[in-house]
Amino acid sequence: MFHLNAILNSSSELAQLSLKAQQHGVLAQQINAVIPASLRRSCRLLHFAAPTLVLAADNGAVAAKLRQLSAEIIKQLRAKGCEVTVIQVQVQVSVAPLPVPSQPRTLSQAGKNELATFAQTLVDSPLKAALERLGKHAARD
Repeated sequence: MFHLNAILNSSSELAQLSLKAQQHGVLAQQINAVIPASLRRSCRLLHFAAPTLVLAADNGAVAAKLRQLSAEIIKQLRAKGCEVTVIQVQVQVSVAPLPVPSQPRTLSQAGKNELATFAQTLVDSPLKAALERLGKHAARD
């Protein structure tokens, strides 16, 4: 049985690719350590070619905040030994799954009766009118 490292180191191209992947992972961890916790889930490392670091942001608000903080992020990364002088931020919107349509709500007969009884006890008001409309609508179902 082959070990993954043995396979990756078997050719110089795969070894270089493995090294780049490891460097990318280390840099991503360093970036996560300096980016505020509130932004970590909404951004990620796209590319690094010294001295330019390219980050992806899930939306414009996150991108704007990252741009605002870029000088501080660069300072902290340089303190960790990263040769970064420029941060570029690209918005890459991730598509959220469509919401599941909710099931229509129904009111039991007892609920309809309680609603009608309560509406009768109220003085004429917008609340009473709304409850009566709700009762009429529920009666049709």
